[in-house]
Amino acid sequence: MSLKNFTFAQICQMIIVPAFFDTLKMLLISGILSTVFGFVFGVILIITEKGGLYENIVVNRLLDFIVNTIRSFPFIILMVSIIPFTRLVVGSSIGDTAALVPLTVACTPFMARIFQNSFKEVDPALIEAAQSFGASKWQIVFKVMLKESVPSIISGLCLAIINLLGATAMAGAVGAGGLGAVALTYGYQNFNQEIMYTICVILIILVAVIQYFGDWIYKKLK
Repeated sequence: MSLKNFTFAQICQMIIVPAFFDTLKMLLISGILSTVFGFVFGVILIITEKGGLYENIVVNRLLDFIVNTIRSFPFIILMVSIIPFTRLVVGSSIGDTAALVPLTVACTPFMARIFQNSFKEVDPALIEAAQSFGASKWQIVFKVMLKESVPSIISGLCLAIINLLGATAMAGAVGAGGLGAVALTYGYQNFNQEIMYTICVILIILVAVIQYFGDWIYKKLK
């Protein structure tokens, strides 16, 4: 579509604003899903490690291998390589809804490491004290480990969400929609620097907002 006959305000209304909300949709939904899955995997990793609450070296090493394997893939390659799985889950490999699958798959291992490392920072003396008072293993996980590691988790999640925002922009290169697709299609490929740099500014502002609220929540909980 030629944009020569449209003003910049009209271009924003027709293209950039809808793309902005598509990006927020991808960021919000994939962020929530990857946080939930990452928490589950992070808990499994920490409780099945050597000396953990439910020590199981086989499960721990298998999950650790899976996490490391997925994290080793650059996002753009991962997104293309799991297209059959994406189609199986959502019925399509194109669009912002389809992008939720690779975004969640890519971010979940990162989230898992955040939770695992945050749990490791909890003072072992607190866990031993909880055990001495008769707390169950799951009470230790949720009422001791999780509670004590919340500030560290918030800091890590902030970094993960910012990385996820970058992934949503890259997803536009393979038909995911959002700000990345607009910057590539209407900006770069059509030599429209006004659109491309506007998208860059929007992304910078989004990162700054995410970081600000992440730091604010961290300071409140610290």
